[in-house]
This record gives sequence, structure tokens and C-alpha cells, in this order.
Amino acid sequence: MDVSRSFAEVAYLENGLVQAGGRVTLLHPELEHFARRLGPDDHVVLEATGNTAAIVAALKSHAGRVVVANPLKVRLIAEARIKTDKIDAAILAQLYASGFLPEVWTPDDATLALRRQVARRTQIVRQRTRLKNEIHAVLAANRIAPCPASDLFGKKGRSWLADQPLPLDERIGVEQRLRALDLLAHDAKQIEEMLARSALSQPQVARLMTITGINVMIALSLVAAIGDISRFSSPEKLVSYLGLNPSVYQSGLQPAKHGRISKRGRSHARGMLVEGAWAVAQTPGPLRAFFLRIKDRRGEQIAAVACARKLAVIAWYVLTRDENFVWERPALVAHKRRQLELQAGMPEKHGSHKGLGADYNLKAIRDQERAVAEQAEKVYQKLFSRWRQAKPKEAQPCPWPPKRNQDKVRGAR
Repeated sequence: MDVSRSFAEVAYLENGLVQAGGRVTLLHPELEHFARRLGPDDHVVLEATGNTAAIVAALKSHAGRVVVANPLKVRLIAEARIKTDKIDAAILAQLYASGFLPEVWTPDDATLALRRQVARRTQIVRQRTRLKNEIHAVLAANRIAPCPASDLFGKKGRSWLADQPLPLDERIGVEQRLRALDLLAHDAKQIEEMLARSALSQPQVARLMTITGINVMIALSLVAAIGDISRFSSPEKLVSYLGLNPSVYQSGLQPAKHGRISKRGRSHARGMLVEGAWAVAQTPGPLRAFFLRIKDRRGEQIAAVACARKLAVIAWYVLTRDENFVWERPALVAHKRRQLELQAGMPEKHGSHKGLGADYNLKAIRDQERAVAEQAEKVYQKLFSRWRQAKPKEAQPCPWPPKRNQDKVRGAR
């Protein structure tokens, strides 16, 4: 099936012969009617698009197997000068029958639901940021001094904003944006409560939250992007899936050239890992020492991306071995989990029934955990200083022609 927004072109491959199957409208009744015509011996192949998940859900209960192809790799294999929907559908069938079709892992219903919720929260955060930037632009255009309150959109900030001398049309626009912000905040609270309840039931989220710099939203984004960690045989596979691996170009006898990261794969999870890397840069520990080491050589932007890759590697080991991060801070992790429980709507604890999450509020415990993390950071820095003292051996140029053929070459001369 060559899928577009509103219809799909169908081609049948049977006994080595390709036959056109016409068009199928992707509306729910028509697609269900097409799905009921399929049997357990039928295999359906389609490329990954924006509506692939809904199509797969409608077909998988009738067809023997539904395969989702990687559109980028299919294009590299079967690019043709003459391109139509019928030809594309036939090529998909032929590639699958010959065993050359690059398939894409299809997540289960729970992972798909988690991906939709994470994506919806991201959209709300972007909309709120855009509205806030518009209000700041209005103040700058009318030469209003910066707000003395720490949060312009808090109670004190809004009271200050209401007293500013703005034109009537500008004031109406600011009030409209503030109402839209309040509505988006209500929607974000509902989604975050649903995500928090989902996180409490997933042990993978609890493991990831033990890693420095990863909060519940970053952990949920990783779980939604990764799905089953066993499908990645090595941490490098996960790094490549998240698009944090460097691009490489090599041809002939020239040495390989490494460029910027590929940025292929789950872009949202990659962005969340970079956000966690900036949090790591402010937190004492071996990861901050790694960030500072790269920063001194390449700058803080490259250091943040390198630290995000390091977080992805650590996440693979944590999930694969089902163990907590070795440099976890127990009181901080308990505090994270308690905040997650409150966000999910669980009741507050008072008096002597407070849990381990309350220990993080004690300055002595925070200082103790911070001292351990700082000591680990110093050990990492000391170890790296030893690495820098030992200079690598200079590579010797390879003789050409090879030594065993030099006598023959001299004789020919």
C-alpha cells in the first residue's frame, strides 16, 4: 500500500506477478471494509507516515502480518525516474517478497498512547512559550521597563503588568494572551497528571530517574521513544536511533571524515536529552566533569551534545541491566519520586509519617550527598589529567609500495 493523506494505492503480488488493486479510501468505514477482505495468509506492507499507526491498527486484526517500511531506506534502494503511486506500491511488494525491505519496529498500543501524550505536552509548552514571547515583545515595543518580579506571569507579575501604560488595543491583546495561557496551563496540568500516573506504574521510569539530570518528563520521553530496550543490542544502536551519532563520510583511500550528529530518529527524545545535559552541567558529579572537559576543548554547545550522548549510553546500561545509576543521590531520587506522586494526585503526608523524600529538605543530607558527588568529580578529573600526560604514539607512514614488493619495483625501474 502506497499511503497518502486520504487514500492508498494497492498492489497485489502473488506467484511473482504484480497486479493493481486500485485505490482504498482511508476513512474508517472504507478501510474496515478493505481489512475484512484480508486473510491470515495476506501480508500488508506500507511506509511509515503520519497516519500509519491508525492504518496498522485497522489491518492487523485481519491480515496475517502488517509490515511498516523505513521510507528513507526504501527511497535509497528503489529510487526511480518514473514515479507513481502504483509503481511505489508494486516496489514495496517486490522488496518485501525478496527480503530486501527495511522494516520499522511497530510500538504497542501503550507505547503509542504514551508517545501521543508526550507529544501533546510538548505542543502545549511550545504554545505557552510563543504567547509569553509575544507579551514580552509588546512590552519592548512600548518601551516598558523590565518587570521587577521574578515571574512576569505570576501573581505579582500580572499585578505589575495591569498597571503599565499600554494602548487600548495592546492591552486587549495582552489580556487575550493571558487568558490563553491560563487555559493552556489547565490543559498541561491534566496531561502531566496522566503522565505522572503512568510513570508510577513503569519501573523503567524509576530507573532512569536515578541518573543525574534526568527528571520524570525526560524519563517518560525516553521510555516512549525506546519502547522495548531489548531491540537495541548495544548502546551505540540506541545512540544512532536517537540521532546522536556523528555523521561519517569515507571514499576510496581517503581517511574517514566525521561531521555533526546525524539527527536521524526520535527528535523529541534527543532534545530532551540535551535539556538533561544542561542540567548535568550545573550538578556536581562525574558527568559534570565530562561536560567541562569537552567544553574546554570544543565549546559548551558541543559539550552539551556529547553529554546527551553519554546520558543515552548510561540509559541503555541502566535499562538493560535493570540497575540504578551507580552515582545516584538517594535523597534526591526519593524527592523526585515524591514530587511525582503528588503530581499524580496522591495525598500529602504530614507529621511523623513523611517518607524518604522529605530527607532532601534537610540541609545536612543535601550537603552530604553533594560532597560525595564532588569527590567523584575530582576523581574523574584526576584520572583524566593522567590520560592527558601520556601522549599517544605518532603514527608511522605506511610504505608504498609494500615492503615485500619494493625489490620487484626497483628491478622494474
